[in-house]
Amino acid sequence: MGTLSNLWQNHRTLVVFALILIIVIPFLIFYLKKAKKEHPKGLIAAALSNMGERFGYYIMNAVLVLFICSKFGLSDATSGLIFAVFYFLIYVLALPGGIIADRTQNYKKTIITGIIVMAIGYGLLAIPVFSSGGFVLAMVALVLIACGNGLFKGNLQAIVGQLYDDFEAEAAKKGPEALAQAKEKRDSGFQIFYVFINIGGVIAPFVAPIIRDWWLKTKDLVYNADLPRLCHKFLMGTAEGNDVTNLTALSQNFAGASENLQGFCQNYLQVYNTGVHFAFIVSVVAMLISLAIFIAVRHKLPNPVKKEKAEVKGYTEAERQADAKEIKQRMAALYAVLGIAVFFWFSFHQNAQSLSIFARDFVDTSAIPPEILQFINPFFVIVLTPIIMWIFASLTLKGKEVSTPKKIALGMFIAACAYFFLIIIAVANNYPSGAEFKALPEETKMAMKTGPWVMIVTYFFLTVAELFISPLGLSFVSKIAPRHMVGVCQGLWLTATAIGNLLIFLGVKMLDSFPHQWMTWAVFALICVVSMSIMLGMLKWLERVAK
Repeated sequence: MGTLSNLWQNHRTLVVFALILIIVIPFLIFYLKKAKKEHPKGLIAAALSNMGERFGYYIMNAVLVLFICSKFGLSDATSGLIFAVFYFLIYVLALPGGIIADRTQNYKKTIITGIIVMAIGYGLLAIPVFSSGGFVLAMVALVLIACGNGLFKGNLQAIVGQLYDDFEAEAAKKGPEALAQAKEKRDSGFQIFYVFINIGGVIAPFVAPIIRDWWLKTKDLVYNADLPRLCHKFLMGTAEGNDVTNLTALSQNFAGASENLQGFCQNYLQVYNTGVHFAFIVSVVAMLISLAIFIAVRHKLPNPVKKEKAEVKGYTEAERQADAKEIKQRMAALYAVLGIAVFFWFSFHQNAQSLSIFARDFVDTSAIPPEILQFINPFFVIVLTPIIMWIFASLTLKGKEVSTPKKIALGMFIAACAYFFLIIIAVANNYPSGAEFKALPEETKMAMKTGPWVMIVTYFFLTVAELFISPLGLSFVSKIAPRHMVGVCQGLWLTATAIGNLLIFLGVKMLDSFPHQWMTWAVFALICVVSMSIMLGMLKWLERVAK
């Protein structure tokens, strides 16, 4: 018993990581078997390629906002704005990425180019530059990552959509019943594809904290969430109120800190951030693995452009005119759903913004660093997906199939529940604004902090909402996209995500400036409820167009 206790006390992060792997591996085997048995052959190949890329991406994503704060001494709001612009670029560049693939008629080469560009970007982030050029180098790296992602993300999703087009075409040759069964597989196929994204995501948040904490330990230092901010304020001469008192209290356990506080702050920041830089090397390795997988399996994947080109040649002018009305309806339905998606991603992607700041400041992270808490969302994706798939499949067998638009509306309501829960927590603990909270004495803050269970409950609701919206939104786009605009339509879905991402910095701004924390969560809850109501109002029309 004592050995287990010592193991937990000394290696908490590694213990949690090992437990997560033990739980996740059986689910991975389950999804592999299900995909191999019931879905197109290329699904596993595409999912594995995406999983490697997402693993590298989520290593960075888990720490980026907090890393920008700790490396450059920027405020939460400024770091949040940089992250929001970066997140916007990642998704909006999928639109020109889709156009490039459509026009060059080479999806696969575009995807390969995207992976290589991302690998270069992560390589630049891995360089521990602490001179004045470090900020410029980091921004160039983020732009490269965004550009590479734009070439990669939407085009791989378009290929997955094409897999199911071909799958349904083959089933149609066997008769209407076989076709109906094949069409039912598309939603679950995109859910499986989405799970593989999250297998990378559930492991990645551990990488940077483990490497950072190891590097700190080699220099006789330990992790503390408040120290980077306090060190920067002390070095810039902006420490005020309880800042110096809190810094002195936190640094007193380190040798020599009390005699030379300035030297301690400079050393701590350099060691702390060098550890994070080293973590980005793993992102580069993940990109190279993803590249190797994609090159190895690309012959198993269809090229949507080649197939569509042949189909377009078969159009007569009369057929084009007859289809024009249907295409307009399809695009109108797509834009309607995209409008809802903007507000969902604005609310959901607070996991890398205000929720990360909330975890850092308002949650007791003495046992587990706040970045690691981001594993909860992808973990729930992996565990809850089969349950949700089973529920939907059971309803379909009973003749009570839930349409994709209705699932999206339900997802918005579930997302609202996450923020209603946070409102209750904020009111119960009488939480002030983030800025006011950070200025409190260290002892007062520790007494007011809540437990990690709050993040678990919040991410549970947000993950269920995500499973109702994100993979099914991709499926909806692939269903209604005109056959000559597959890449562009997937790009439009990602563009809507980009617009939502551009707004996410407002979450941190509200968290720091609203006099009471519950007001921030109330804004997100209201947005989700209004979006759900609008979606329900359009439900019959969307269901008709999607048939």
